[in-house]
Amino acid sequence: MEEDGVVDGAGHYLELSSSVVKFDSVSKVTNVFFDDTNKQVFAVRSGGVMGVVVKGPTAATSTDFCMEDKGPVVSIKFSPDQKVLAIQRSKSSVEFINFLSSEMDAVEYSQSCKGKNHVILGFLWTNNREILFVTDHGAELFQVIPEKRSLKGQKTFSLAINWFVYCPQTCLVLLSSGALGNQMYPLHVKQGNINKLSRFDVEIPVIPKTPKLCLLERDITLAVLYNEASIIILRHNPRGAGSPGAEVVVYTLVKMMTAKKTHVLRVDLSGRFAINVVDNLIIVHHQASKKSLMFDIAMCGETDGMVTYHQPVVGLQPIKPFTLSLPPVPSPVHTEPTQINCELYSPNWVVFQPNIIIDAKLGCLWTIELNLHPLLTMIHDKCLLVDFLMKRADSKPVVIQVLQEILEPTPQNHKHLVVVAELFDHLNEVYRSFLQSELQGHIGTPASSSLSVSPSKPPATAHKNCIVIDQSDMYTNVFSKFIERAKDSEDRNSGKFEVWVLLEYIRSLTDYHIPVQHYLYELLINSLVQHEAYYQLHQLLQYHVVSDSKPLACLLLSLESLYPAAHQLALDMLKRLSTANEEIIEVLLSKQQILPALRFVHSVGSVDQVSARKFLDAAKATGEPNVFIGVYKFFEQRNLRLKGTTAFAKGEHCDVYVKHYQSLCSEPDP
Repeated sequence: MEEDGVVDGAGHYLELSSSVVKFDSVSKVTNVFFDDTNKQVFAVRSGGVMGVVVKGPTAATSTDFCMEDKGPVVSIKFSPDQKVLAIQRSKSSVEFINFLSSEMDAVEYSQSCKGKNHVILGFLWTNNREILFVTDHGAELFQVIPEKRSLKGQKTFSLAINWFVYCPQTCLVLLSSGALGNQMYPLHVKQGNINKLSRFDVEIPVIPKTPKLCLLERDITLAVLYNEASIIILRHNPRGAGSPGAEVVVYTLVKMMTAKKTHVLRVDLSGRFAINVVDNLIIVHHQASKKSLMFDIAMCGETDGMVTYHQPVVGLQPIKPFTLSLPPVPSPVHTEPTQINCELYSPNWVVFQPNIIIDAKLGCLWTIELNLHPLLTMIHDKCLLVDFLMKRADSKPVVIQVLQEILEPTPQNHKHLVVVAELFDHLNEVYRSFLQSELQGHIGTPASSSLSVSPSKPPATAHKNCIVIDQSDMYTNVFSKFIERAKDSEDRNSGKFEVWVLLEYIRSLTDYHIPVQHYLYELLINSLVQHEAYYQLHQLLQYHVVSDSKPLACLLLSLESLYPAAHQLALDMLKRLSTANEEIIEVLLSKQQILPALRFVHSVGSVDQVSARKFLDAAKATGEPNVFIGVYKFFEQRNLRLKGTTAFAKGEHCDVYVKHYQSLCSEPDP
């Protein structure tokens, strides 16, 4: 592949790939073929005598060779493993050449279709050693045996056929039958079998008086949309006043069995169209306007209960301009490569699925790609924008950018509180669904057995390729940076906005019954302290808006110098945890609150378990003889009750405190 370039410019969400597959263009000598299964371009010169150049997406799928001229080539394709080449030169047979070794086999072998007078409409490699002939009278599946240079018939399907389309991703073949061409017969070809799926009929807007083919191969696209096999049909409505123009009808194959009409895309234009599928989006190219429309069937639309009707995600937009570098023409003056601007939406363009565009005259193959950043200014509804972005692959940085921008500490953004709250709910709806599927996948039981679900907010089913913005993403990439920016803001209300945003995100997590990570609470508490919002902090803790945890209690203890009441709030939190008795004792002793510590030990019934040495050491550190003597006598009474003597056991290592007690008692009273 060679590197060319997209012309600089803003506002284009569609662009041609910078990697271009270049091949010999169509001419009187050269015929060009494309295999959409292997994504290979074949440039056949003079029937193969002057060479066949194959360009594929990788070096392993690119090659060149020569073959005998046995007549014009109708179609040419390699098996998926590149070991067998199939060439159709006649209406009734296909020739095969082995490439089992590094060199091409000199001997060809042939297979005719089984029915006499049947015409081969095309052939498909369904795997490395199976090939399907589609004729005007049905489908014939063969096993290819290259070692024996022969084929073996496996399955047949009989039907009068007008044309067919194939999707290599799903091994689905769609056959057109009937005088109008609208009788659809889907076949699923897999492992030596032809599985016939349920037939369905496509509606024809106007049926001609004399029956003729109304539905053509070029109007049908097979694709995979959100992990489901789909049939995309371009329907041209009759021209005239009041005509709505063309529309795209999407049929979804339910469990690879029955095709159901599920979506209608309102194109509302007339003329020539082509369709690509990029990242689960249906891109409709309109040649007359030289622009494209983008549809997302996962987005909301009007529905009649059976079919959902969609408008474009954004209006008509052109593909980004593209420049192509041509090899320099030898001359004494000019040696620089020639740059040309490619004609977009050219009549020479041929579109293949899912995202291939070929200009046969120019000799170029591109993939069409999605650039998400321009959409940030094209989709004004932020919730709609985020919903759209989360369904796109590798879109997390762009979603993060949207969140960062809407949380900029500006007066304008302060007005968007309702939008921010709704955005958080959209994020956490997907996050919640992800957690459920993860839990179910790990333990193999219904997720609801461990995670409660709010009846007012049922979980949404997230697509497998839907990105998830979790608490870690929000903390690292959104809230931490948002708070840093708020510190530098001159807006006096930025502190309130900052606290409100954090509270709203925690509210959203709680509504979806997602356990809040302690670092979010820490961020909130630090923010409240920074803005001296002590009353609000007290209320949040008092009414348990912030969940109790040991890390948060430790944070509150560290804030005592700024807010003295934080010490008692921390102790209350530790008491509520009921698993933090040791921590409470340590806190009280560190504050030299020896007697309150003893009272706490007594209240929780752990007098017999606590370390006498720890209390005696803390009492000694106070420098108050009466406190030390009181604590010493407390533990003497414990010893007497437990062991029948006031003496401390050797294992308690209290000798130094016994001597200190004796020295205090031997001193005369002042």
